[in-house]
Amino acid sequence: MKRVIVTGVGAITPLGNTVEEFWKNIMEGKSGAGIFTKIEASRFKTQFGCEVKNFHPEEFLDKKELRTYDLFTQYAIAASDQAIMDSKLGLKLMDENERSEIGVIWASGNGGISTFEKELKEYYSGDGTPRFSPFMIPKMIVDIAAGVISIRNGLYGPNYATVSACASSNTAIINAFDTIRVGKAMVMICGGSEAVITESAIGGFNASQALSKRNEDPQGASRPFDETRDGFVIGEGAGALVLEELEHALDRNAPIYAEIVGGGMAADAYHLTGTHPEGFGAALCMRKALSDAGVEASHIDYVNAHATSTPMGDISELIGIKRVFDQQPIKVTATKSMTGHLLGAAGAIESIISLLSIRDNVIPATINTQHLDKNNPEGLDIVINQCRFQQVNYVLNNTFGFGGHTASSIFKKYQ
Repeated sequence: MKRVIVTGVGAITPLGNTVEEFWKNIMEGKSGAGIFTKIEASRFKTQFGCEVKNFHPEEFLDKKELRTYDLFTQYAIAASDQAIMDSKLGLKLMDENERSEIGVIWASGNGGISTFEKELKEYYSGDGTPRFSPFMIPKMIVDIAAGVISIRNGLYGPNYATVSACASSNTAIINAFDTIRVGKAMVMICGGSEAVITESAIGGFNASQALSKRNEDPQGASRPFDETRDGFVIGEGAGALVLEELEHALDRNAPIYAEIVGGGMAADAYHLTGTHPEGFGAALCMRKALSDAGVEASHIDYVNAHATSTPMGDISELIGIKRVFDQQPIKVTATKSMTGHLLGAAGAIESIISLLSIRDNVIPATINTQHLDKNNPEGLDIVINQCRFQQVNYVLNNTFGFGGHTASSIFKKYQ
């Protein structure tokens, strides 16, 4: 199997539209939450979320493209452009044979939901004559972001989308890792994007009792593992990674963030939206990732938890972590306390956090958690309120999704 490393990253997030701005705010323990500006907040039980701010798509796209692409695709383009530039790939200097060894696997849980919503509103408010945009379908379908990234960069390698709800972009990263290490590509652009601050999305999540309703304190609402947590804070944005076969990267003297060494995927096989109370699928995918990486649980310096701040999900994940790490006082942190939950893009931006943790030897804090739930399993070291500076060699990154999808990836300091 070929070794795979990360040579580029890009991010459009509620905490910044560049990787370094995003990372600075993570290190400072800031929240990206605020009252909704993209929809009429007062109409909903939940009136806040983690929106992307000061995003200027015209910096990446021309006017025609702005009309052609849904916001989730615009986020994908911006993040992937950043990552490709960061990797110093020099795509314009490559011939077609070289670019046929570069592919794209891009994730989204919802795709162009705002486009779908807009088109239906216009249809039902009209005279009944079916007038739909010719761009409706390509703006809406989940795979279009992967296609657009390949088209604009002339990449002829493997190209598709992964959809596993909130595990989607971690799944994309694991698939890209597998594609390179078995020799089916030299480089893969991977990640995920989500643009779900829409009336139907907020209304739907409210109906399923998933979102926090702490309207009086948006920035303190995402409080993983806390006894007063009442649901997740929805977010939007994109994260992109460039994965590359090690020798290919060394030959061109590429920058290296870290090595990706393992990925595990499994299922809870339990409930449409709820997690297994004993953390079965969570534990299984973590064990598979460890086995895939060929490392013991004791090698992991911390777990970047999925931890969305839901009453059931947080505890079941901690139970799963406890099952895997047994008597080891593993460190656990939940960065969704700052970013909110980016759904299909969550795994990508949390992978970037994992990579920068390794680069800078720091474990980011879980903010807002004031009173740990007494039902949390004992023996876990949850990093709260302040980041910890220590040597970080291995990070395990968890993501779980509606439908019982579970995925864990492992990053290692490159040596």
